[in-house]
Amino acid sequence: MKIKTQKIVLNNPEIELYIRREDLIHPLISGNKFRKLKYNLIQAKTEKQTTLLTFGGAFSNHILAVASAGFENNFKTIGIIRGEELVHKIDENPTLKKAEQLGMQFKFVSREAYRNKSQKEFVENVEKEFGAFYLIPEGGTNNLAIKGCEEILTNADKMFTHICCSIGTGGTISGIINSSFEGQQIVGFPSLKGDFISNEISNFAKKSNWNLISDYHFGGYGKITDDLIRFINVFHANHNVPLDPIYTGKMMFGIVALIQKEYFPKGSKILAIHTGGLQGIEGMNALLEKQKKETLLK
Repeated sequence: MKIKTQKIVLNNPEIELYIRREDLIHPLISGNKFRKLKYNLIQAKTEKQTTLLTFGGAFSNHILAVASAGFENNFKTIGIIRGEELVHKIDENPTLKKAEQLGMQFKFVSREAYRNKSQKEFVENVEKEFGAFYLIPEGGTNNLAIKGCEEILTNADKMFTHICCSIGTGGTISGIINSSFEGQQIVGFPSLKGDFISNEISNFAKKSNWNLISDYHFGGYGKITDDLIRFINVFHANHNVPLDPIYTGKMMFGIVALIQKEYFPKGSKILAIHTGGLQGIEGMNALLEKQKKETLLK
Protein backbone atom coordinates (compact mmCIF):
# COMPACT_ATOMS: atom_id res chain seq x y z
CA MET A 1 0.00 0.00 0.00
CA LYS A 2 1.57 3.29 -1.14
CA ILE A 3 0.50 6.30 0.93
CA LYS A 4 0.91 9.83 -0.39
CA THR A 5 3.32 12.09 1.48
CA GLN A 6 2.80 15.75 0.58
CA LYS A 7 5.16 18.64 1.19
CA ILE A 8 3.60 21.73 2.79
CA VAL A 9 5.12 24.99 1.59
CA LEU A 10 6.07 27.22 4.51
CA ASN A 11 7.28 30.80 4.82
CA ASN A 12 10.17 29.46 6.89
CA PRO A 13 12.92 28.09 4.58
CA GLU A 14 14.82 26.54 7.50
CA ILE A 15 12.04 24.04 8.34
CA GLU A 16 10.55 21.35 6.10
CA LEU A 17 7.01 20.12 6.76
CA TYR A 18 5.34 17.12 5.16
CA ILE A 19 1.96 15.49 5.77
CA ARG A 20 1.30 11.75 5.43
CA ARG A 21 -2.12 11.35 3.80
CA GLU A 22 -3.35 8.33 5.74
CA ASP A 23 -6.85 9.75 5.23
CA LEU A 24 -6.71 8.52 1.61
CA ILE A 25 -6.44 4.83 2.57
CA HIS A 26 -10.22 4.30 2.51
CA PRO A 27 -13.22 6.65 2.37
CA LEU A 28 -14.74 5.33 5.63
CA ILE A 29 -12.09 3.12 7.25
CA SER A 30 -9.51 5.85 6.88
CA GLY A 31 -6.23 6.70 8.52
CA ASN A 32 -5.56 5.26 11.96
CA LYS A 33 -8.91 3.43 12.00
CA PHE A 34 -7.73 1.22 9.14
CA ARG A 35 -4.47 0.61 10.96
CA LYS A 36 -6.14 -0.19 14.27
CA LEU A 37 -8.72 -2.55 12.80
CA LYS A 38 -6.39 -4.51 10.49
CA TYR A 39 -5.12 -7.10 12.97
CA ASN A 40 -8.28 -7.04 15.08
CA LEU A 41 -10.26 -8.22 12.05
CA ILE A 42 -7.72 -10.98 11.44
CA GLN A 43 -7.99 -12.05 15.09
CA ALA A 44 -11.79 -12.02 15.00
CA LYS A 45 -11.72 -14.33 11.98
CA THR A 46 -9.15 -16.56 13.68
CA GLU A 47 -11.49 -16.87 16.66
CA LYS A 48 -14.34 -17.63 14.24
CA GLN A 49 -16.37 -14.73 15.59
CA THR A 50 -19.15 -13.39 13.40
CA THR A 51 -19.99 -10.19 15.29
CA LEU A 52 -17.92 -7.12 16.17
CA LEU A 53 -19.00 -5.00 19.14
CA THR A 54 -17.57 -1.63 20.05
CA PHE A 55 -18.29 1.73 21.71
CA GLY A 56 -18.47 5.38 20.70
CA GLY A 57 -20.16 8.75 20.79
CA ALA A 58 -22.52 10.55 18.44
CA PHE A 59 -20.00 11.44 15.72
CA SER A 60 -17.42 8.72 16.35
CA ASN A 61 -15.00 7.99 13.50
CA HIS A 62 -14.41 4.63 15.13
CA ILE A 63 -18.09 3.63 15.13
CA LEU A 64 -18.43 4.31 11.41
CA ALA A 65 -15.11 2.60 10.62
CA VAL A 66 -16.18 -0.58 12.46
CA ALA A 67 -19.54 -0.55 10.71
CA SER A 68 -17.83 -0.21 7.34
CA ALA A 69 -15.18 -2.83 8.12
CA GLY A 70 -17.88 -5.23 9.26
CA PHE A 71 -19.90 -4.63 6.11
CA GLU A 72 -16.88 -5.27 3.87
CA ASN A 73 -15.69 -8.34 5.79
CA ASN A 74 -19.04 -10.05 6.47
CA PHE A 75 -19.26 -9.35 10.19
CA LYS A 76 -22.37 -8.27 12.03
CA THR A 77 -21.65 -5.09 13.98
CA ILE A 78 -23.02 -3.66 17.22
CA GLY A 79 -22.34 -0.16 18.51
CA ILE A 80 -22.84 0.79 22.15
CA ILE A 81 -23.56 4.51 21.83
CA ARG A 82 -23.09 7.11 24.57
CA GLY A 83 -26.30 9.13 25.07
CA GLU A 84 -29.81 7.69 25.35
CA GLU A 85 -31.29 10.78 23.69
CA LEU A 86 -29.67 9.81 20.38
CA VAL A 87 -32.05 6.89 19.88
CA HIS A 88 -34.56 9.21 18.21
CA LYS A 89 -31.97 11.29 16.33
CA ILE A 90 -30.29 8.78 14.04
CA ASP A 91 -31.65 10.40 10.89
CA GLU A 92 -30.28 13.77 12.06
CA ASN A 93 -26.81 12.33 12.63
CA PRO A 94 -24.78 11.58 9.46
CA THR A 95 -22.33 9.30 11.29
CA LEU A 96 -24.94 7.08 12.96
CA LYS A 97 -27.18 7.10 9.89
CA LYS A 98 -24.38 5.83 7.65
CA ALA A 99 -23.33 3.22 10.22
CA GLU A 100 -26.93 2.00 10.39
CA GLN A 101 -27.09 1.81 6.59
CA LEU A 102 -23.98 -0.38 6.74
CA GLY A 103 -25.84 -2.78 9.03
CA MET A 104 -24.71 -1.71 12.49
CA GLN A 105 -27.15 -2.39 15.31
CA PHE A 106 -27.17 0.17 18.12
CA LYS A 107 -27.64 0.07 21.86
CA PHE A 108 -27.97 3.54 23.34
CA VAL A 109 -26.97 3.92 27.00
CA SER A 110 -26.85 6.78 29.46
CA ARG A 111 -23.58 8.61 29.99
CA GLU A 112 -23.45 7.21 33.51
CA ALA A 113 -23.83 3.64 32.28
CA TYR A 114 -21.34 4.28 29.49
CA ARG A 115 -18.62 5.08 32.02
CA ASN A 116 -18.90 1.47 33.22
CA LYS A 117 -18.47 -0.04 29.74
CA SER A 118 -15.16 -1.68 30.63
CA GLN A 119 -16.54 -3.37 33.73
CA LYS A 120 -17.00 -7.15 33.60
CA GLU A 121 -20.67 -6.93 34.60
CA PHE A 122 -21.45 -4.45 31.80
CA VAL A 123 -19.81 -6.67 29.16
CA GLU A 124 -21.54 -9.80 30.49
CA ASN A 125 -24.95 -8.10 30.32
CA VAL A 126 -24.32 -7.02 26.75
CA GLU A 127 -23.30 -10.58 25.86
CA LYS A 128 -26.52 -11.90 27.36
CA GLU A 129 -28.45 -9.49 25.17
CA PHE A 130 -26.60 -9.96 21.88
CA GLY A 131 -24.77 -13.27 22.14
CA ALA A 132 -21.07 -13.88 21.49
CA PHE A 133 -18.99 -11.12 19.92
CA TYR A 134 -15.44 -9.92 19.34
CA LEU A 135 -14.96 -6.83 21.51
CA ILE A 136 -13.08 -3.82 20.17
CA PRO A 137 -12.53 -1.08 22.78
CA GLU A 138 -13.62 2.54 22.36
CA GLY A 139 -11.30 4.24 19.87
CA GLY A 140 -9.99 0.81 18.85
CA THR A 141 -6.85 0.91 21.00
CA ASN A 142 -5.48 -2.45 22.13
CA ASN A 143 -2.27 -4.41 21.50
CA LEU A 144 -3.38 -5.46 18.02
CA ALA A 145 -4.22 -1.86 17.17
CA ILE A 146 -0.73 -0.78 18.26
CA LYS A 147 0.71 -3.47 15.99
CA GLY A 148 -1.21 -1.98 13.07
CA CYS A 149 -0.12 1.57 13.87
CA GLU A 150 3.50 0.45 14.01
CA GLU A 151 3.22 0.05 10.22
CA ILE A 152 2.54 3.76 9.58
CA LEU A 153 6.25 4.61 9.42
CA THR A 154 8.49 3.00 6.80
CA ASN A 155 12.22 2.99 6.13
CA ALA A 156 11.74 5.99 3.85
CA ASP A 157 10.78 8.03 6.93
CA LYS A 158 14.25 7.87 8.51
CA MET A 159 14.89 11.32 6.98
CA PHE A 160 12.48 13.04 9.36
CA THR A 161 13.65 14.53 12.63
CA HIS A 162 10.15 14.91 14.12
CA ILE A 163 6.96 12.89 13.69
CA CYS A 164 3.76 14.67 14.79
CA CYS A 165 0.48 12.97 15.59
CA SER A 166 -2.90 13.97 17.01
CA ILE A 167 -4.05 11.99 20.04
CA GLY A 168 -7.39 10.55 21.10
CA THR A 169 -6.94 7.31 23.00
CA GLY A 170 -3.16 7.18 22.51
CA GLY A 171 -2.97 4.08 20.34
CA THR A 172 -1.74 5.64 17.13
CA ILE A 173 1.10 7.60 18.68
CA SER A 174 2.15 4.53 20.68
CA GLY A 175 2.57 2.53 17.48
CA ILE A 176 4.51 5.39 15.89
CA ILE A 177 6.79 5.65 18.94
CA ASN A 178 7.52 1.92 18.81
CA SER A 179 8.47 1.98 15.12
CA SER A 180 10.30 5.32 15.17
CA PHE A 181 13.93 5.53 14.13
CA GLU A 182 17.01 6.53 16.10
CA GLY A 183 17.23 10.25 16.67
CA GLN A 184 13.58 10.97 15.90
CA GLN A 185 11.36 12.91 18.30
CA ILE A 186 7.65 12.02 18.41
CA VAL A 187 5.38 14.96 19.23
CA GLY A 188 1.76 14.36 20.23
CA PHE A 189 -1.14 16.81 20.23
CA PRO A 190 -3.95 15.64 22.58
CA SER A 191 -7.50 16.58 21.59
CA LEU A 192 -8.71 16.13 25.17
CA LYS A 193 -7.94 18.16 28.27
CA GLY A 194 -6.05 16.54 31.12
CA ASP A 195 -2.77 14.68 31.62
CA PHE A 196 -4.23 11.17 31.89
CA ILE A 197 -3.28 10.28 28.30
CA SER A 198 0.42 10.16 29.19
CA ASN A 199 -0.23 7.10 31.34
CA GLU A 200 -2.16 5.41 28.54
CA ILE A 201 0.68 5.96 26.10
CA SER A 202 3.24 4.73 28.63
CA ASN A 203 1.33 1.44 28.83
CA PHE A 204 1.99 0.75 25.14
CA ALA A 205 5.05 2.78 24.13
CA LYS A 206 8.41 0.99 24.26
CA LYS A 207 10.58 4.09 23.87
CA SER A 208 10.89 7.43 25.64
CA ASN A 209 11.50 9.68 22.61
CA TRP A 210 8.13 11.41 22.85
CA ASN A 211 6.46 14.40 24.41
CA LEU A 212 2.99 15.92 24.39
CA ILE A 213 1.97 19.47 23.49
CA SER A 214 -1.25 20.16 25.39
CA ASP A 215 -1.80 23.79 24.33
CA TYR A 216 -3.93 23.16 21.26
CA HIS A 217 -7.04 21.23 22.36
CA PHE A 218 -9.16 24.41 21.96
CA GLY A 219 -11.19 23.74 25.07
CA GLY A 220 -11.33 19.94 24.92
CA TYR A 221 -12.69 17.11 22.84
CA GLY A 222 -15.16 18.25 20.20
CA LYS A 223 -14.62 21.93 21.05
CA ILE A 224 -13.64 24.34 18.29
CA THR A 225 -13.20 28.09 17.85
CA ASP A 226 -13.56 30.58 15.02
CA ASP A 227 -9.76 30.75 14.75
CA LEU A 228 -9.53 26.99 14.29
CA ILE A 229 -12.25 26.96 11.63
CA ARG A 230 -10.51 29.77 9.77
CA PHE A 231 -7.15 28.00 9.97
CA ILE A 232 -8.58 24.71 8.64
CA ASN A 233 -10.28 26.44 5.72
CA VAL A 234 -7.22 28.49 4.77
CA PHE A 235 -5.01 25.39 5.04
CA HIS A 236 -7.41 23.50 2.76
CA ALA A 237 -7.46 26.34 0.23
CA ASN A 238 -3.67 26.75 0.22
CA HIS A 239 -2.60 23.11 0.21
CA ASN A 240 -5.65 21.16 -1.02
CA VAL A 241 -5.60 19.10 2.19
CA PRO A 242 -8.85 18.79 4.18
CA LEU A 243 -8.44 18.59 7.95
CA ASP A 244 -10.94 17.42 10.52
CA PRO A 245 -11.76 19.78 13.41
CA ILE A 246 -11.38 17.22 16.20
CA TYR A 247 -7.89 15.85 15.60
CA THR A 248 -5.77 16.77 12.57
CA GLY A 249 -6.95 20.39 12.38
CA LYS A 250 -5.81 21.03 15.94
CA MET A 251 -2.53 19.20 15.33
CA MET A 252 -1.68 21.22 12.21
CA PHE A 253 -2.66 24.46 13.94
CA GLY A 254 -0.26 23.53 16.72
CA ILE A 255 2.58 22.57 14.38
CA VAL A 256 2.36 25.82 12.43
CA ALA A 257 2.20 27.83 15.67
CA LEU A 258 5.24 26.01 17.07
CA ILE A 259 7.21 26.62 13.89
CA GLN A 260 6.43 30.32 14.23
CA LYS A 261 7.56 30.18 17.87
CA GLU A 262 10.84 28.48 16.78
CA TYR A 263 10.04 25.38 18.84
CA PHE A 264 11.61 23.17 16.16
CA PRO A 265 15.37 23.59 15.62
CA LYS A 266 16.64 24.97 12.31
CA GLY A 267 17.01 22.20 9.76
CA SER A 268 14.12 20.15 11.19
CA LYS A 269 12.23 17.86 8.84
CA ILE A 270 8.73 17.33 10.25
CA LEU A 271 6.27 14.62 9.22
CA ALA A 272 2.66 15.17 10.34
CA ILE A 273 0.39 12.12 10.25
CA HIS A 274 -3.09 12.78 8.84
CA THR A 275 -5.17 10.25 10.77
CA GLY A 276 -8.38 10.72 8.77
CA GLY A 277 -11.64 11.50 10.53
CA LEU A 278 -13.00 13.64 7.70
CA GLN A 279 -16.46 12.05 7.97
CA GLY A 280 -16.98 14.12 11.11
CA ILE A 281 -16.97 17.37 9.14
CA GLU A 282 -20.56 16.90 8.01
CA GLY A 283 -21.86 16.60 11.56
CA MET A 284 -19.76 19.51 12.77
CA ASN A 285 -21.00 21.69 9.90
CA ALA A 286 -24.59 20.94 10.87
CA LEU A 287 -23.86 22.29 14.34
CA LEU A 288 -22.04 25.32 12.95
CA GLU A 289 -24.94 26.13 10.62
CA LYS A 290 -27.33 26.14 13.58
CA GLN A 291 -24.99 28.58 15.32
CA LYS A 292 -24.80 30.66 12.11
CA LYS A 293 -21.03 30.30 11.98
CA GLU A 294 -18.56 29.71 9.17
CA THR A 295 -18.58 26.07 8.09
CA LEU A 296 -15.65 23.81 7.22
CA LEU A 297 -14.51 23.03 3.70
CA LYS A 298 -14.73 19.34 2.78
